[in-house]
Amino acid sequence: MTKQVDLKQYEKFVEGVTSKESNVYDHMRRRMDELSNDNLGYNFSLLMTAAIGMSAECGEFNEIPKKIIFQGKEFNEENVFHMKRELGDIMWYWVNACRALQLDPNDVIAENVRKLESRYPGGSFDVYQSENRKAGDL
Repeated sequence: MTKQVDLKQYEKFVEGVTSKESNVYDHMRRRMDELSNDNLGYNFSLLMTAAIGMSAECGEFNEIPKKIIFQGKEFNEENVFHMKRELGDIMWYWVNACRALQLDPNDVIAENVRKLESRYPGGSFDVYQSENRKAGDL
């Protein structure tokens, strides 16, 4: 028989292993102020908007193929158009993330190409290379 978990005990455990910045608004606000005053010019408010927004929009995009593949939703032009719009929303947040970090979107894509060329030197996907990455290949 499986031991039943006491959710109140688990809740206390979760609170203990969660940062003060996550648990207490004033700690988060102070951290945001510290980050905003670091004089490096990064926009942490915009970064938070971009991170949360990309996650939400990816979820909205994922919902469409999930329903098509697993729930019998029709694959049609309307659904392709819906996915196109969600991809546009993802890109909007992605560009805001680039703005927040003062990154040129073209440089981000170029770095992605360099990373993938290094991971797959033959120019083709390889299961071994995918599972056995070099040090620093995140």
